[in-house]
Amino acid sequence: MLDLDAYLRRVGYRGPITPDGTTLRNLHRAHIAAITFENLDVMLGRGVEVDLPRVQDKLVHAGRGGYCYEHGVLFGAVLQHLGYRVDRLLARTGDPAEQPRPRSHLVLRVGDGDRTWLADVGFGSGLLEPLPLVEGDPQCQGAWEYQLRRGVDGAWRLRERTTDTWTTLLTFSEEPQYPVDVEVANHNTATSPHSPFTQQCILVRKDDTTVRRLIGRDYSEERPGIATRTRSLTDEEYGAVLNAEFGLALSPPEIRALVAALSPPGPDRPTAPDLELRPPRGDHDA
Repeated sequence: MLDLDAYLRRVGYRGPITPDGTTLRNLHRAHIAAITFENLDVMLGRGVEVDLPRVQDKLVHAGRGGYCYEHGVLFGAVLQHLGYRVDRLLARTGDPAEQPRPRSHLVLRVGDGDRTWLADVGFGSGLLEPLPLVEGDPQCQGAWEYQLRRGVDGAWRLRERTTDTWTTLLTFSEEPQYPVDVEVANHNTATSPHSPFTQQCILVRKDDTTVRRLIGRDYSEERPGIATRTRSLTDEEYGAVLNAEFGLALSPPEIRALVAALSPPGPDRPTAPDLELRPPRGDHDA
C-alpha cells in the first residue's frame, strides 16, 4: 500500500535507503522539515483516520500535515518497507509521577540490526532526529538538547533541557501496540470534547533553531534562551501564515471555515489549553 517513491519526493530525500542509523536520522529530519504538525481536518469537521491509505493520501499526495498518529503510521510504514524492525508504542505526555495523563501520543521503537532507536516525527516540538534507546549523555540536535532516562517505574522519560532545567516531554514503556490500539487512541484525540485538538487549530513546525506555533490565532516563534514573542493574527493574515510559515496551501473555502472557527481577536478571548504537543512549561506553554 505504500508509495515509497512519492513519499521520498514529498520529504525531499534523495540519499541512500540502506536500513541503518544514518538513513534513519536523515529520513527523520527530512520528514519533520517537510510535513507539518497540524489538526486542521478536525477543525474542518472531517475527522482523522489512521489507516495507511488515507494517511498517505493526505500527508503525501495532498501535501497536508497531520498529528502524531498520522505521522507515526506513515513513518513507521516507510521504515518497515525499507527493512527496519518497527514497533508502535503509545506514550504519555509529561511525567505521570507529576501529573498522570492518558497514553495519547504515538512513538516508534526502531531496530536497524545493530541498535534500537526512539523515533518520533509527530510530537510537533520534539525530536529532530531519533535517539538511541539507551540511557546516555545528553545529545544536542541543533539548538535543542535531549536525554533518555528510565524512571523508578521502569518507563522511559524523554527529557529536554530548557536553560538549566530538564523537562520531561513524554513517558513510555516498551509494550508494542496494535493498529487497533492506535485507532482507539486517535478516536479519543479527534472526537473528545476534552481533547485540545477538538478545541482550536494547532500547527507546529520545528527546525534547528526555532519552533513556530499557531495556536488558535496566536502565532509565536520560540528560540532557546530568547523570550518567546506571540502575536494575534487578524482574519486577513491567517491564510497567508498557514502557507508561508507552515507550508499549507489551503483553498479559500477551507481558510474561511477555519477563520470562522477562531475566537474573536482581543484581550478577552480564552487562553490556549494545556496541549499534547508540550507539557506545561510556564511562559513556554503553547
